[in-house]
Amino acid sequence: MTRVAVFGAGSWGTAFAMILADAGCDVTLWARRPDVVETINATRTNPDYLPGLELPEGVRASTDPEEAARGAEFTVLTVPSQTLRANLAEWAPLLPADTVLVSLMKGVELGTAKRMSEVIEEVAKAPAERVAVVTGPNLAGEIADRMPAAAVVACRDETVARRLQTACHTPYYRPYTNTDVVGCELGGAVKNVIGLAVGIADGMGLGDNTKASLMTRGLAETTRLGLAMGADPHTFSGLAGMGDLIATCSSPLSRNHTFGTNLGRGMTLKETMAVTSRTAEGVKSCESVLDLARRHGVDMPITETVVDIVHAGKSPLDALKELMGRSAKAERR
Repeated sequence: MTRVAVFGAGSWGTAFAMILADAGCDVTLWARRPDVVETINATRTNPDYLPGLELPEGVRASTDPEEAARGAEFTVLTVPSQTLRANLAEWAPLLPADTVLVSLMKGVELGTAKRMSEVIEEVAKAPAERVAVVTGPNLAGEIADRMPAAAVVACRDETVARRLQTACHTPYYRPYTNTDVVGCELGGAVKNVIGLAVGIADGMGLGDNTKASLMTRGLAETTRLGLAMGADPHTFSGLAGMGDLIATCSSPLSRNHTFGTNLGRGMTLKETMAVTSRTAEGVKSCESVLDLARRHGVDMPITETVVDIVHAGKSPLDALKELMGRSAKAERR
């Protein structure tokens, strides 16, 4: 039986642990809080994050990272992207030397502008062939109800990607393999920023034309950045690009969309954060995505607009006027 460690017992970590157990894996779910671990082990539930979900027998929880990591063929990392470096520095010495490190995180590190797989490689001193990414339109609340969903499992080593595909393939969860790690990670990170933008538009009471335009032009921004970084452009028309973007921008279950909606309704960043109990990755990653774009000389006006609203305090209405007032150009430039 395949042993898997999942580090992070939030909504997505818990849901992915369920997927792995349903696929036949033996899963240890690491959680920081002892009360969460006790509840999972005693009741097979994690009500703070996914109320109503009964976890399979193949999942057990622990606060001990060494215990969680012991014998793990795959080590799944699902913590907020800005805390990954510090967390992994603590865990790395405890991990099996041959474990495959799997990122479920969708962000870009502030300061370094590094993708999550790059942070993992650096901190864990792991070769790229031993680092994988799972991404796509995977809203944890729907996954917990075992609604049909598809995903992308990406690794530079296709053999590793196929192994991970097998480890998380269930009747309701269908993973596809891909070797374009750069494109898959960018799709996941930038869609959070565009999700904020669409949420802001919703909060302002704007229509479907506006939202469709933001999604489409947001995908164009993502593709431009991806091409500059050597990604496969086809990735952005697939599950890791368009698929994830549609889910994030369309669903009330999306944290980034909900966060943006509150901003669009006139709440300040401080007020919105006060009523938000879970991490909306785009709030911090919008700055690092824009930093990454500037390092590669890529124009990303929607991302820049989101940064202006979220971090510079610009009013959504003024930001919208500036965005719409940009000079006209051909679509494919």
